[in-house]
Amino acid sequence: MDFSYTVLIPLIPLFTFLFIGLTDDRIKPAISGLIGTTGLFVSFVLSIFTAVKYFGGAGLVEGAYKYIIPVEVRWLNLTDKLHIDLGIFLDPISIMMLVVVTTVSFLVHVYSNGYMKGERGFSRFFAFLSLFSFSMLGLVLATNIFQMYIFWELVGVSSFLLIGYYYEKPSAVSASKKAFIVTRFADLGFLIGILLLSYNTGTFSFTELTNPQGSAIAQGSSIAFMGLSVMTWSLILVFIGGAGKSAMFPLHIWLPDAMEGPTPVSALIHAATMVVAGVYLVARLFPVYALSAPEGLAVVGYVGAFSSLFAAIIATTQFDIKRVLAYSTMSQIGYMMVGLGVSGYGGHEGLGYMASMFHLFTHAMFKALLFLAAGSIIHAVHNNEMTHMGGLRKYLPITHITFLIATLTIAGIPGLSAFFSKDEILTAAFHHNKLIFYIELFVAGLTAFYMFRLYFRVFWNEEPHYHHKPHESSWFMTIPLMILAVASVFSGYIPFSHYISSDFKPFETHLEMVVAVPSVLVGLIGIAIAWVMYKNPSTLPDKATNAFGVFHKWAFKKFYMDEVYMFVTHKIIFNLISKKIALFDRKVIDGSMDGIGWVTLASAKAIKPLQSGQLQKYGFVFVSGIIILLVVFIYLFI
Repeated sequence: MDFSYTVLIPLIPLFTFLFIGLTDDRIKPAISGLIGTTGLFVSFVLSIFTAVKYFGGAGLVEGAYKYIIPVEVRWLNLTDKLHIDLGIFLDPISIMMLVVVTTVSFLVHVYSNGYMKGERGFSRFFAFLSLFSFSMLGLVLATNIFQMYIFWELVGVSSFLLIGYYYEKPSAVSASKKAFIVTRFADLGFLIGILLLSYNTGTFSFTELTNPQGSAIAQGSSIAFMGLSVMTWSLILVFIGGAGKSAMFPLHIWLPDAMEGPTPVSALIHAATMVVAGVYLVARLFPVYALSAPEGLAVVGYVGAFSSLFAAIIATTQFDIKRVLAYSTMSQIGYMMVGLGVSGYGGHEGLGYMASMFHLFTHAMFKALLFLAAGSIIHAVHNNEMTHMGGLRKYLPITHITFLIATLTIAGIPGLSAFFSKDEILTAAFHHNKLIFYIELFVAGLTAFYMFRLYFRVFWNEEPHYHHKPHESSWFMTIPLMILAVASVFSGYIPFSHYISSDFKPFETHLEMVVAVPSVLVGLIGIAIAWVMYKNPSTLPDKATNAFGVFHKWAFKKFYMDEVYMFVTHKIIFNLISKKIALFDRKVIDGSMDGIGWVTLASAKAIKPLQSGQLQKYGFVFVSGIIILLVVFIYLFI
C-alpha cells in the first residue's frame, strides 16, 4: 500500500511555522492560533489514518510487522558505502510515536488558544509550537541515526525557544540556557557514539543496524576497549544523549527549571514528547543493545531505576505543583528506561520492551492531562504554590474530576491505563532483576503518595483567602482535559503486545497476580498516608518533616545537585581550567597575533618614506641604485 502521503505529516507543521513566523505582524493573533491548530489537526488525522491502515493489515506480513520506507532521498555521500539519507521510516514504534506526538500537540494547540489569550507574542508562541512539532515528527520518522540527530538538535533549539518564551523574565532566560547547555553536553556523547557506531558498522541506516541477521550487529562486538566492546561503548555514549533529553540522573537538572515556560509547553515538551525521545532512541536501537551490547542495556536499566527513585523522593517534598509534576515525569521516564533495561529480545523475553512502549503511550495521555489541569489551576489562582491553594474542587469541577482521574491513573489503580502498562514493566523486572523490581515497587508507593499529597492540598485541605473567586477555565481549556481523561482511562485496554514487540511478532500477555497485588497494595498505602496527612489541616506533615530531619532538607534542596554543578562548573572548570586557558589565549595566542600586527605596522612606518610621491626622491633613489649596482659590478668583475 502507498504511504507516501506520510511526508505531509511533518511538512504541514513546518509550513505553518514558516507562514505564522513570516506573517506575525500582518495577521491577527487569533488567526495565527487557528492556522497552527488546523495544521496540527490535519497531521493528527493523517497519523490516525496511518496507524489504522498499518495495524489494520498493511504492515503485517507472514505474522510479523514489517518496516516501510515510503520516501527516501540521498543527501550526502561520505564514502562509497557510508551516506546520509533523508526519508520516512514507518514501523510499529514510529507510528505509535506519530499518534502520541500529533494527539498531544493538537490538544495543546487547542488548549493554548484559551490559556495564552491576550499574551504578548501569541503568534510567536504558535510558530514555536509548530516548529517543535515538525522537529519531533522528523525525529520519530527518521530512516537513519544521523537524520535522527539532525532533528534531535532541532528539538533542542525549539525547546530552548519555548522554555524562554517569557524572555523578559530572567528566570525563564536562565532556564532556557540551562536546558540548552546541559542537553548539548549530553548530545556530544550522542554524536561521538554515532561516529563510533557508523565507523564500526559502515552504516547509519536503522534497517541495517537493527537487522538481527545482518553483519552490522556483530562487527563492533569483537573489538574490545577497557573491558567492553566498541559496540557497547558506542551504545553507552548514544544512551548519554538519550539520558540528557529524557532528564535521567545526573543530566536531569534542566527539567524542573524548564517549568518556567508556559504550562502548555510543559505539557507538550516535558511530559509527553521531548522527554521520551531518549526512550524512543534506545527502543529504536534495541536489537543492537540486546544482541550486541547487553552491558549497555544493563546501564540503561540501572540508571532508569535510580533516576525514578531519586526523582520520586524529591517530588514528595516540593510545593510548586509544576515542579512536582516535573519530578514525576523524570520518575516515570525512569520506569520506561527500566522496562528496556530488563528486557530480552523476542517474544515474552521482550516483555520489558513492549511494556516500555506501552507506558510511554499511556504516560503521554495522563501526564499531559496533569500538566494541562495544573495550567487550569494556575490560571484560576495565579499561583504555582500548593500552599496558596485548597478547596478548589468547589470552583473548578471539570478540572477537579479530570485531575483526579489522572492522579488515580498514575497511582496504578486497577482498571486505569497506567495499571496495565506499569504492571508489565514490574513483571519484566520481577523475572529479570529482583533488585530493580523492589526499587520500582517502592517507587510505585511513593508515586501514589506524592500525587495524592498534591491532589489533597490543591482540591481539599484548608481553603485559603483568595484575592478573587476562582472559576473554571474556558471550553478551549476544559475540552482537551476531558478528551485526555478519557484517553487516560481507556488507552490501557489497547492490546499493545499484538502490535508492538521487540522482534515485530505479536505475542500474548497476562496479568501476574504475584506482581499486580503488591503493586496495587503499595499504591493504596501511599494514597491512605496522603489522605491522613493532607486531606484536612493537620500537624502530621510538620511532624513527618521533623522526623526525617536532614534527609528531608536534602530532598527539599534536590540533594544539592544544582549546587554541585555550580561548584564543578564555576570553581573547577571556570576558575582552575577555563581561566588558565583564557590567560593563555590572551597572552600567547592574542599576543602572537598582536605581535605580528605590531611588526607589520612598524615595518610599514619604516618603509613609508619610499612611497612619498615626490619625483625628486624617486630620481635620487633611482640614480643611487644605478651607482650602487655599477660599484658592485666593477668590484666583482674588474
